[in-house]
Amino acid sequence: MIERSLFREEHEMFRDSVKKFVEKEIVPYHAQWEKDGVVPRELWLKAGEQGMLCCTIPEEYGGLGLDYLFDVVVFEELWKAGASGPGFLIHTDLVATYINSFGTEDQKKKFLPKMVSGEWIGSLGMTEPHAGSDLKAIRTKAVRDGNEFVVNGQKVFISNGQMCDVLVLATKTDSDAGAKGVTLFLVEGDREGFSRGKNLEKLGMHAQDTSELFFDNMRLPPENMLGEEGKGFNIMMTKLSQERLAQAVRSTTVAETVIQYTLDYTIERKAFDKSIFDQQNTQFTLAKLKAEAVAMRVFTDRCIELFMNGKLDSVDAAMLKMLSTELHCKVVDECLQLFGGWGYVWEYPIARAYADARITKIAGGSIEIMKLIIARQMAKEARENA
Repeated sequence: MIERSLFREEHEMFRDSVKKFVEKEIVPYHAQWEKDGVVPRELWLKAGEQGMLCCTIPEEYGGLGLDYLFDVVVFEELWKAGASGPGFLIHTDLVATYINSFGTEDQKKKFLPKMVSGEWIGSLGMTEPHAGSDLKAIRTKAVRDGNEFVVNGQKVFISNGQMCDVLVLATKTDSDAGAKGVTLFLVEGDREGFSRGKNLEKLGMHAQDTSELFFDNMRLPPENMLGEEGKGFNIMMTKLSQERLAQAVRSTTVAETVIQYTLDYTIERKAFDKSIFDQQNTQFTLAKLKAEAVAMRVFTDRCIELFMNGKLDSVDAAMLKMLSTELHCKVVDECLQLFGGWGYVWEYPIARAYADARITKIAGGSIEIMKLIIARQMAKEARENA
């Protein structure tokens, strides 16, 4: 098989420590967290002590100033273990990145050190009941009142929503300006007028808290604005490629992991006097999935390289997100079939992987939006070359 060439020795040493942490501090408790619907704060603090949160944040803001591959290592080891509960990806790859990229010096000093330590948990407040992938259609309003903004509205499907101490909130400061009327704010979790609805019961990702959020005449000072007024949509667009890359890291890792433990199961399990793997159908199924997973790994790693060099564009990210999540769902479906009835039993990892997989075609932009992005670029290039 094609060997990965992304990681250096220091990355693999870090991987060993992350793997041990996951095996000790997460795997034994994850089933209980699924019942609770939330991961305890103690885990976040332990992860912070281990240096697993916000690895790329500069040292002056409490981070280690490492490269993006250290974050990738954390995400991969979580997904290999089927640990869908800890919302480290949202916290690290999105919220901290937004603040580090667009925050003022005061904002960075206020929020980032506590996010690195795990003392504060980050969340991203964008999706609304009537506005999912179409972010310019949000209705949560921030209206000027003297020297402050008054915010009213609601969000839904917000990962880390029950736990968050800092929220990157997308609002409309000009309802008639479309995308140019979107403004981002940083909202502290204890701010008056900010409340949380119920922790949503979902098909999968049971241990990750996912919430409705409500804003009732919540007042924000201008220093809580992230970036400039009316520039929120542009800011969000600059981070979509990174978000979709992270989704692909997840999907590619899960596909590889599920194929491996399905292989192990089918070799050990007997049917009609021989192992399930010795049945030609099993061999053909796993062989095809393996080939597709290897191809996806090469594509994903290449996109990681492009991202680290500042060259991953939105169309490549859309293609990667679309193909990797489609493969993710295909793998868990076809591998579950090879487990027979046991694949439908929750204590088996394949059942959890199946339930957790479906959101990947929606989160970070739906598959349909990815197709639109790709098709528009195709049309643009065709017209330019005509």
